[in-house]
Amino acid sequence: MIALDEFAAAVGSQGPVTIAGLGTRGGAVPGVHTVTAPLGIDFVQADEMIVSCGAGTPVDELVAAMAAHGQTVCLPAGGTVGGALAVGHSDVRRLGYGPVRDTLLQARYVSAAGEIVKAGGPTVKNVSGFDLCRLLVGSYGTLGFLGEVVLRTRPLAKHSQWFVTDATDPYPVFAALYRPVSVLWDGRRVWSLLEGHPADVEAQATSAGLAPCGGPPVLPTGSRRSLSPTQLVELAGDFVAEIGVGIVHHAQPATQAAVGEREAALSRALRVRFDPAGRLNPGLGV
Repeated sequence: MIALDEFAAAVGSQGPVTIAGLGTRGGAVPGVHTVTAPLGIDFVQADEMIVSCGAGTPVDELVAAMAAHGQTVCLPAGGTVGGALAVGHSDVRRLGYGPVRDTLLQARYVSAAGEIVKAGGPTVKNVSGFDLCRLLVGSYGTLGFLGEVVLRTRPLAKHSQWFVTDATDPYPVFAALYRPVSVLWDGRRVWSLLEGHPADVEAQATSAGLAPCGGPPVLPTGSRRSLSPTQLVELAGDFVAEIGVGIVHHAQPATQAAVGEREAALSRALRVRFDPAGRLNPGLGV
């Protein structure tokens, strides 16, 4: 396993450099000097509901390890912890679990100058000032390469079950549910993930007219869009919408930029500030 200082030395301060994980979310930039982040769990503080690990740790291994403590981390399955944070896309449980950015409490990352920088704190109450961790999440590694992270954990549900029902309008089903973890809709059916005590889950599903199923639908991969509730009901084609969140997974590529010009300009300005030479993951991000 690589240590954090060895990782920083590998990143260095000169020339283009990219970071590789398991390749689940795009992988390294081709033809560029490639580094890998430290991996492994450093410590678990179950009573404080935090875990510290290397950014190169596989998400599935971390989830399995936390299950032994009756807890989990709210990261999308597959790939590495650092990759999930760098891309910043929450999975379909965002409605109940919150966005990925809320999972990261503290990061030790390597800057474009090859220096180790600490951002955030191991508990929310210890953090003050500008929240740099939220900038790192979703930056595709263009502001710094995550090395070690402290993550917020959450209790494992006593019971978790997906349900489905036919519905051309998802909102009556959505309104009938109490704190669902996920509600998905493809224009014809609604899938709902409910968690809690088994009897409560069953009673809620029965009252909403839901039938148990094996899991959520396969998400289209053409584009990932953010739409308002009024726009969701106008969708057509092959799509799956996250009701209550506004994210739509569509089979067709987006016809316009996923972010507005103002957001793109802000992202470019941040990158110039953090990495003036554009050496970290060149070509990725906005």
